[in-house]
Amino acid sequence: MGVFLPALLALALQSSAPGPNPASAGWTWTLYEGSGPMVLANERPDSPDLKATLQCQPGSGVVTVAVYGSDPVSGFARITAGSATATAEARAGRGDKLETTLPVDHPVFAAFVVGGRMTVAVGESQNIVTVERPHLAKLRRFADRCSG
Repeated sequence: MGVFLPALLALALQSSAPGPNPASAGWTWTLYEGSGPMVLANERPDSPDLKATLQCQPGSGVVTVAVYGSDPVSGFARITAGSATATAEARAGRGDKLETTLPVDHPVFAAFVVGGRMTVAVGESQNIVTVERPHLAKLRRFADRCSG
């Protein structure tokens, strides 16, 4: 019993110590470039898990933003980034996907490229897309290649 109690106490302290957030573990931003559309995806590599995707035809000047993980509702989305705001049509896609489209040169998308954070709200549903600092260069490259 003398060895068991200290080992149990050490295990309890170790399991309560702060560590990486399991909900965010394994998520990254990946830029897919090729002969077709460009896609910047917030995903768990080697899995079907997605939080958000940005897609465009290079040079088109238009980006389709898709967010996943909520009950998508078609209607008008209020999109904000920094101090800029836009309203765009939002479409419910398959499963838990909500899509909207923005011009690359819109102030909202420009603010998103600078700050890495954009909110897409439809009714009471609110989705936040966050590109962390280490991935902002991918976002800038994506925006640059999508520009018309």
